Amino acid sequence: MATNGVSSKKSAGFSLRVLGLNSGTSMDGVDCVLCHFTQESPDAPLHLKIIKYDDVELPQSIKKPVFRVIRDNKTTPEELCQINVKLGEVFADAVEEFCRRHNFDLQKDIDVVASHGQTIWLLSMPSEGQTRSALTMAEGSILAARLGKTAVTDFRISEQSVGRQGAPMIAFFDGLVLQHPTIPRACQNIGGIANVCFIPPTSQENGGMAGIYDFDTGPGNMFIDYAMRHYTHGEQEYDKDGVFGAAGTVSDEIVDNYLATLPYFSWAPPKTTGRELFGDEQAHELIQLCESKGLTPQDTVATITRITAKAAVQAYRKYGPKTADGKLDVKEVYMCGGGAYNPNIWKYMESELKADGVRFTMLDEAGVHGGAKEAITFAFQGMEAIMGRPLVVPQQVETQTPVIVGKISAGKNYRELMKMSVAFGGEWEGEYLPAVREMVLEN
Repeated sequence: MATNGVSSKKSAGFSLRVLGLNSGTSMDGVDCVLCHFTQESPDAPLHLKIIKYDDVELPQSIKKPVFRVIRDNKTTPEELCQINVKLGEVFADAVEEFCRRHNFDLQKDIDVVASHGQTIWLLSMPSEGQTRSALTMAEGSILAARLGKTAVTDFRISEQSVGRQGAPMIAFFDGLVLQHPTIPRACQNIGGIANVCFIPPTSQENGGMAGIYDFDTGPGNMFIDYAMRHYTHGEQEYDKDGVFGAAGTVSDEIVDNYLATLPYFSWAPPKTTGRELFGDEQAHELIQLCESKGLTPQDTVATITRITAKAAVQAYRKYGPKTADGKLDVKEVYMCGGGAYNPNIWKYMESELKADGVRFTMLDEAGVHGGAKEAITFAFQGMEAIMGRPLVVPQQVETQTPVIVGKISAGKNYRELMKMSVAFGGEWEGEYLPAVREMVLEN
């Protein structure tokens, strides 16, 4: 008989190939990453091999209605129903295109599709009278039916169901990839929204996976992307390599006033945000403010970009881990997300934190493509949903209640997946299998 969560019967190892899908707030395309997860037993290290990453462009036929619904915060039940199904079809199209491009056999090379879908709305920190909620769309039943594979979707609402904010939901992965015996690290993601995860050294008391925490630092690319679409009449959807912004001059007055007056930046973690604070309407107001001060388009983009970078730096100084003498306890920052390729962001952060002895690099150095990380995290979450296992819950959150995230839409291989999951658990006792706290990245 098993006791204390340890099985008296040897577990069967598992091997699972999961295709992670994600479309960010900018809706540039569907990020697709095929991951191979293996593990010998529930208490053994998890092995991850990242097989292939690519992105498939989203058609304008779906981008336009989704952007309009999000921008105007107005729709009808009829329209929402159709958008959910259409997004499911578009994501299924993306999977088939990904397989065609890279010569994967959908039936033989993929076991599970784990899709974050498209965020329509996220109320992670509701105001009085509102309800914490999350709406992500790309119907899982459509994915399962079209592709013949079991699909896992709707991860964020699972986190919210136990009292947490449903975002950023990246600490578990950053910790597994970056935990180090002696070096305190951070992972800075610059997506539509920017977020950071701090990972203390494993040699430190309550270090490693026991001490990770994450939160949103503020806007990421969302303001910048809107400004680029505005000034190029939709011809450029982002500031490629930061060229447009680099040609301008930053208005420090506008940056400092913005960071000083918006309450979000003075809130301590846990905190997350989205379009309700940093959407198109707010971006347009910022552009009007910049133009009223005589700033050129290039100056405006430079100024908006600096808001992203400086908000992150200030978040490190206010809410990052500290040494005994009150100094920032971070020595390496790993950048990821689309904005990580904008030198106007990372070079400013690097220059500001240089005096603290902080080294900046791309997450690629740790073996994870910086643009693929979010899709990989959803592949990971989909794998855990199939295996019936919760994620590690980070620190500085509202509750420590474990939960298995995601909703499963059964595909043709569902029974085989369940057989594998049960065999892997063996006779392990307890409500859940133990969360993964050690991972090996394979080349």
